Amino acid sequence: MSLPQIEDFRQLFLGNTELLDVRAPVEFKQGAFPRTQNSPLLNDEERHQVGLCYKTKGPDKAVELGYELVSGELKDKRIDVWQDFFETHPEGALYCFRGGMRSKITQQWLFEKTGKKYPRVKGGYRALRQFLLQQLQTASETVSCLMLSGRTGVGKTVLLNKIESKIDLEALFHHRGSVFGMHVQPQPSQINVENKLAIALLKLQSQGMNQLVFEDESANIGGRRIPENIFNMMRSAAILVLEAPSYERINIIFDEYITQALAEHNDFYGEEAGFEKWSLYLTTALDKIQRRLGGQAHKELSVIMRDALQEQQLNGGREHHKEWISRLLFDYYDPMYDYQLSKKSHRVIFKGTQKDVLQYLSSQKGLS
Repeated sequence: MSLPQIEDFRQLFLGNTELLDVRAPVEFKQGAFPRTQNSPLLNDEERHQVGLCYKTKGPDKAVELGYELVSGELKDKRIDVWQDFFETHPEGALYCFRGGMRSKITQQWLFEKTGKKYPRVKGGYRALRQFLLQQLQTASETVSCLMLSGRTGVGKTVLLNKIESKIDLEALFHHRGSVFGMHVQPQPSQINVENKLAIALLKLQSQGMNQLVFEDESANIGGRRIPENIFNMMRSAAILVLEAPSYERINIIFDEYITQALAEHNDFYGEEAGFEKWSLYLTTALDKIQRRLGGQAHKELSVIMRDALQEQQLNGGREHHKEWISRLLFDYYDPMYDYQLSKKSHRVIFKGTQKDVLQYLSSQKGLS
């Protein structure tokens, strides 16, 4: 019996197709795609046993063992989960690693129970992954990009949110891009951020957007790196420098590091534990740059930060945080940024406030 396969990977991603990943959880954690649910045919231990059997007794015995391990009530439960997925997402598709035995068995068992032929991805995860890697390469050769630069706290992310033709790397990488940039939830795997970036580029280019604005980033964002071909494109692009007065920068960082970060920790841990975890997040981040700050500056900032945390915990006041924020911005981040910008000043084509930059971008053909 012929079971349907999907070969149009481009439309699969452009159409936001919901995917059922029947690989083992350990495979799924290493890398998958957005809008994907993991519901394995073989769990990690079962996959391990089948793999050992394959090595010692050959493929036929390994297949036999797989059928023995997933049978009876356990088999029925797994089919029920798959059936529920396709009833919820009737236009969805399933895949395993290579689009081979595991996805075929899943299709067969679903057909036997429901009478419906649900499609599998031809070539499976590996083929989808290769398709997206090729999209990154294609984008690196066809996209014309502008880099949005500026000192820490000038509001680059705020401005990016007002631009349609843009790639927000910090959002895709789930990190704010500085030592204080961690979120409560960990970053996606390296493979996952590459997949998300490739899909974002694919969607923008499919809409005719080939001139895009990127935030000026280093090669690494948190613990993940920008794909080399994309980063090479970025580091040769023209630069727009966003400027903002000091008080605005302090308020933007205050909102990110104090207001938003504390709310995120409270939502995740609860208010009491959230405040403790958030306080640890701030002090740990400051300790990470102790060597660059210098011993005396680090000591002084640590005292100011801990006093601000104590004041907030006892009285609810938060304004004291602006003292360490301002010193960190002007004594640490600004000199570092000025040095980095000096090495690429020949690429700067425009400087201005958020209003100025938006007006400049609106005058450029191909940008929205």
